[in-house]
Amino acid sequence: MPHPTLVDVALRRLRALPTLLVDGALAAVILLVQMWPLLTADQRTGVPWDWWGYVVVVAASAPLAWRRRAPAVVLVASLCAGALYDLADHVARQPIWYGALVAIYTVASRSARRLRLALLAFTVVGGLATVGSSETALRGVVLFVAAYAIGRAAATSRAHAAALEERAEQLERERQMEAERAAERERARIARDMHDILAHAVSLMVVQAEAGPVVVRSDPARAEAAFDAIAAAGRDAMGQLRRMLGLLKEDEAPRAPQPTVDDLPALAAQVSNAGLAVGCTASGVPRTLAPDCAVAAYRITQEALTNTVKHAGARHADIRLTWDDDGLLIDITDDGRGAGHGLPSGGHGLIGIRERAAACGGTATAGPRPDGPGFRVSVRLPAEGA
Repeated sequence: MPHPTLVDVALRRLRALPTLLVDGALAAVILLVQMWPLLTADQRTGVPWDWWGYVVVVAASAPLAWRRRAPAVVLVASLCAGALYDLADHVARQPIWYGALVAIYTVASRSARRLRLALLAFTVVGGLATVGSSETALRGVVLFVAAYAIGRAAATSRAHAAALEERAEQLERERQMEAERAAERERARIARDMHDILAHAVSLMVVQAEAGPVVVRSDPARAEAAFDAIAAAGRDAMGQLRRMLGLLKEDEAPRAPQPTVDDLPALAAQVSNAGLAVGCTASGVPRTLAPDCAVAAYRITQEALTNTVKHAGARHADIRLTWDDDGLLIDITDDGRGAGHGLPSGGHGLIGIRERAAACGGTATAGPRPDGPGFRVSVRLPAEGA
C-alpha cells in the first residue's frame, strides 16, 4: 500500500475537524473577500458607503457556516440577500457574489437530483430577472453553471472513492478468508501425514505386543526388549497425537511412505530435471529427527522449490542442510526476482511452510537474500530429544 502524501494527510486532518468549524472559517474568508470592495474602493464623493451594503454582505456570506447542514436554505438565503444589495444607491460595486457560488456548489454536490436541478433553475432564472445588464447576466449564468458542474464532479469523485474503499475492504476480507482456508487445507495435509506416522507407530506396538507373550518364557531378555519397544513407540505416538490435536483430518486413500530428509537429494535431482539447477549440500553430524519433523523437512523444501520454479524466474537454487546439537537448519536460496516471487507475507506457500514447521516444534522465516538478489527460506527443526 502506498504511503500517504502530505496533501492526503492534510485532507484527512481537515475532514476530522468539526463541520461547523470548517464551514465557519470558510464563511469568514468569503465575508472578508466580499467586504473588501466596501473597505478599499475609492469614494469619489467622500461620503461613506451606505450601511445597507454591509448588512447585505454579511447576510449573503454568514449562512455559509451551515452550508453542509442545510445547503438548499443557505443557497436561497445567499441569493435573496445578494438581490437586495442594489436597493441602496451608494454602495461599492460587487463583481461576483462568492457566497452564492459556494452555496450552489454545495447543493450540486450534496442534494438530491430533483432538488438541485430545481435550485439551479431558480438561480439562473432569478439572476436573469434581477440583473439589468445582459453581459452581467451572461457572466453570472456561466459562473453558476460552472459551480454546479464542479459540485457534481466532486460528488462523483467522492462516490467513486467510497466505492474503491469499499472494494478494497472487501478484497482484504476475501484475502483473509482465503488465507484462513489455505491454513486449514495445510493443517489437513499435516493431519494426513501424521496419520501415516501414527499408523506406523501403532503397527509396531501391535507386532511387539503379539511377540512378547510368545518369548516371555523362552527368552526373557528378548521379551523385555519387546516391551521396551512398545513403550518407546507409545511415547512417540502420544507426542504425535499432542501435536495433531486441533488439526483437521480428511479421508484419503492409502498413500505411499512419506519422504524424509534422506530423500532431499532425489528431490533436488527431480527439480533439476524440470529445468532449475538445484544443488544439495549437508554439513555437520546428522541427528535423529522425529518422524513428523523428517516429513516436514522434505515437504517444506518441496514447497519452497515449487514456489521458486513457479514464481521466481531463477536459474539456480541451493539446499543447505546444517546439523547441530539442537537439530537441523535448512536454507533454501535462489537467484530469482526476490520477495515478490511467491512468498509474500500473506502468501499461501509461506503459510504452509510456517504451519508445517510450527506443527513439529520448529520455526520458519522467509525474505530477500542478504548477500545478493534472490529469496531465502530458512527453517529450523528440532532434533529428537533436543
